[in-house]
Amino acid sequence: MTMTMSRNLLCLALLSLIGGTDAFSIQRSTTSMKMSVSTDSRRNFLNQIATTTATVVAAASAAPAPAFAISGKNRVNAKLQSYGLPAAIVPDGLTPLVDIYGKGKNRFPILVTFSHPPDWVVTYPSNDVNGEDGTIQAGEYAKGDTATFFLYSPPGNVKNLEEKGKDFYSECLEKAISQKGANMYQSFKVTKTETMKTELGQTYVVCDFKYQLLTGAGFEVDRNGVASITSQGDAIEVLWSATIRQRYKKMEPVLRNIAGSFRCYTDGLQFSNDLITNRPDVF
Repeated sequence: MTMTMSRNLLCLALLSLIGGTDAFSIQRSTTSMKMSVSTDSRRNFLNQIATTTATVVAAASAAPAPAFAISGKNRVNAKLQSYGLPAAIVPDGLTPLVDIYGKGKNRFPILVTFSHPPDWVVTYPSNDVNGEDGTIQAGEYAKGDTATFFLYSPPGNVKNLEEKGKDFYSECLEKAISQKGANMYQSFKVTKTETMKTELGQTYVVCDFKYQLLTGAGFEVDRNGVASITSQGDAIEVLWSATIRQRYKKMEPVLRNIAGSFRCYTDGLQFSNDLITNRPDVF
């Protein structure tokens, strides 16, 4: 996507915000334009700008879905069944996806599945001759609603994940939300945890969390979310979903269902024909 197109998308999003807000009262005269802005309204407007700017730019630069990515309940379940895995968890109002994170030579493969609202935009990792880049993400970016897969390698495989405690879960989640820089957030806190065991014996720890997103304009955007943490293969895997504080009450059940639907698997994937390394015809 060209820079010009990215700028156009951003302008359209910002114009949409301006058109939908009561923060500005604009009166034209023959000599001047007067603008009346209350402090609270201006802050709300800038918060919307910050959220939309970040998410629209991310969406504009996101990679298109590769041929390997699969969505739709029947197709997703068929793919999972081909690996001998349970069907996807699909709460009411959501639709599932499944994809292999780590098709390229620079990552180890993980089969990732979770469900998301059907109108969310989904992006996937991109692959070229040098390997794989990016991650699996879904979101309604203009509203600040996102769900993102993150791989955290340093801890390796963690046994008894449910015993690690909030400090460890905070470490994993802070790494997840700070991929674009550690100076992009503050006041991170895990507020609640709950452990789930699956029919295959996997452990997932569901965490409620909150933090402040720092903007280049010098103000903060409060965000709340729900994440699911597990350890399959030689790493920690995280699916974190979040939205702005003002939308959290409405979106909490959706974010909780997204986190609850997250599953990932590593066994036997090194032989899959979906891997770039096993497909010499791709590059």
